[in-house]
Parts: sequence; C-alpha cells; structure tokens
Amino acid sequence: MPKVCQSIYPWGGGHYARMMKLDDRLRGLAGDLECHYMSSGHVHEKLLGRFAPERVHLVEMPVPIDGKEGPSISLSVANLLAPVAGRPPLVSQIAGHLRAEAALFNREKFDLAINDGDMGANVIADRRDIPCLFVTNQFRPRLYRSRSYFYPAMLFIAKQIARATRIVVADSPPPHCICEYNLNLTREAAEKTEYVGHFAEPAKREKTDLGQLLSGREFGYWMKTGNRSTSEATGNRYRQAFGYMGDKKRVVSHADPSVPTSVTCADGSQVSVSEALDKKLDWIQIDAGFLSEPEKDAVLEGCAYAVVNGSHTALGEILGVKSRPIIGMPVYDEHANQIRWAQERGVGLAARDGRGAAEAAAKILDGRAGFQDALKEFSRGFVAGGAKGAARIAAEALKI
Repeated sequence: MPKVCQSIYPWGGGHYARMMKLDDRLRGLAGDLECHYMSSGHVHEKLLGRFAPERVHLVEMPVPIDGKEGPSISLSVANLLAPVAGRPPLVSQIAGHLRAEAALFNREKFDLAINDGDMGANVIADRRDIPCLFVTNQFRPRLYRSRSYFYPAMLFIAKQIARATRIVVADSPPPHCICEYNLNLTREAAEKTEYVGHFAEPAKREKTDLGQLLSGREFGYWMKTGNRSTSEATGNRYRQAFGYMGDKKRVVSHADPSVPTSVTCADGSQVSVSEALDKKLDWIQIDAGFLSEPEKDAVLEGCAYAVVNGSHTALGEILGVKSRPIIGMPVYDEHANQIRWAQERGVGLAARDGRGAAEAAAKILDGRAGFQDALKEFSRGFVAGGAKGAARIAAEALKI
C-alpha cells in the first residue's frame, strides 16, 4: 500500500483547507493509501480531530512572530539569530524542524510527499529521491511594505520550493491567475509547474434560518480571517467603517466559534436569528461566530460585495465561484498583490482603512453593473476543480 506524507504549514487556515480537499480527492482516485499528516499548532489539533492519532505527527514549524496587525517584521527579523518572545533563534528552529521531518521520513519510508506551505519537507524529500508535490499560490511575491526585510528570505524560500518534483499552483492559468503577482516563476520552476485551478468548489444548497433572513436584502459580507492579531486588526477597521455606513446592512463573520451569532436590529436591540426571522424584524448587522458551509454559501450567494483581507482561498470562492466584487484590506504583501490584481481587472477595490472601505462599498453599490460585466469576463477564464487536478498529479507520481 502506498504511503503518503501530507505536510501542512500552520500559518492561517488556507493551507489546511486546501489539503483536506486534496486528501478527499486523492483517496477517491487512488483507493487504498496509508496517509500521514504533519503540522503543528492549530492545524495539528484539527488533524487529530479528523484522523487516527498514529497518522498525525507533530513537527514544530517556524512561523512569524505576531504583532499588532499580522506578523511583526521587526521581531521576526530580530529572531533570525537571537531568541525573541520565548522562541529560539530562527536558524535553530529551522534546523530542529528539518531534523524532526528527516526522522519521520526515515522511519515511515514514504512513497510520496505532498506539501502545502512547508518548504522543509521539499528538502527532506529531495535528499531521499522521494517524489514531492508542492501546492502553492506564491513563489517569489512582489514585496512592498516589507521589501527591505524579507527579500533575501523570499529568495531562499523560492529556492526550496523549486526543489519539489512538481509545483502545483492552486489557481487558473494566466492571464486569469489571481496570484500572478505572487508567482514570478524562474525558468527552472516554470518547467515543473502546473496550474490546476482553484480548490474552491460550489457548496451544496441547504435552506437555513440565516439564509431566509438574508433573502431579498441588500447587504455586504465582511470576513474576518487569519490568526489572532490579523483578525483583531481587521475587526477594528471594520468597526471604523460601520461608523460611516449608516443603516447599510452587513453580515460579519468572526471565524471564532466562541462568538455568539446575533442580530442587531434597526432599533439597536440584539436578538437571535430565529427570533428576527419569526418576527420579521428589520436588521442592520448580523454577527456570526462561525458560519456553517450552507450558511456561508447563502451569505456569498446573497451579498452585494465581500470585504476580505485578500487571502487566496477566499478570493477564489468569492470572485470565481460566486462572481461577487471584493473590497480588499490587505495585511500582508501577498494580500496586497492579489487585491491589486483584482482591482486592475475591475472586479474589486482596495481600501486602506475603515473610511476607505465604507467609500468602496458605496462605489460598488452605485456602479454594480460595471463590476458585474468585469466579473463575467473574469469567470470565462476561471478554473475550479483544483483539488481534483492536484490529486491526479499525485496519483501519477505514485504510478496509480
């Protein structure tokens, strides 16, 4: 029985979401497989809740140090050669990470490695002549805010990505590639790269109370995603935006199950979704701690626009699957690149702060016909089914 190692980088949630879709497709295509999963942090905890413990391996992976708005550039740079915030120097973290992965590969004798965001597993697989797929939406991203700090690191990371046997880009082929400004492939890397399409797929429609409450209403969808600092910074800017929007309706997803779902009515009172639906109450804002897949589908299907930080997974769902314009409020250079790409093609707008987001929402509502025309053009080149395409490449590597 073939043995596959799936390594998932624990920064954010997009890596995990992509790999779980790929895992499902690969099992359906390849039949009997012995799959192992490797990560740390919150992703490791999710894996333990989904798979047998003996197949889930904890390997600490170096991640940026949190700041007030996403990763702290100054602390992360200082951590390169010195301990910071209770962490050993980054060079020591990387060495320990590689030793732990090497020990796992030596013990399990994998036939294939599939890595999403983890360059270390590329190195280990390459040294052992094990076929390796690297799933990604970035290679050498254009740098703006962090150019002087991260350029050498970016080149180093790109070199490690290029050690993969195949590079699998989770996006449409150019010129419809949302992550175009985050790739900038070298000739060597381009020769082993395949664009398989977005991993975003249409959800199964189910009737929900939230969907019924949203029906026939004009509203915007304001998404909070990312790690703690990113989510908090995003929430602060959203609250600032709402102060400029008056009675414009909005749905806010907090990506935090501990946040209770509530409806803020026009009179300022807060009620449950079912009560607002039963009494047909007029509402201004709906806060959802965590949206189920049917609820998220209803929100995306009904919204006039979506406000996002620019993560690749979210953009694929919103622009490609649902054809809704976006307002981008970037945190990282990766986000800024993708939002800039969307704005240049007329399918979204960028905003730096809350006032800018409120103004962008008004522009979209006033000029929605133009955005819809641009989205129709974009959808012609949009490719979905990326998980299926990546699974096909994995099966070919296993000679199944």
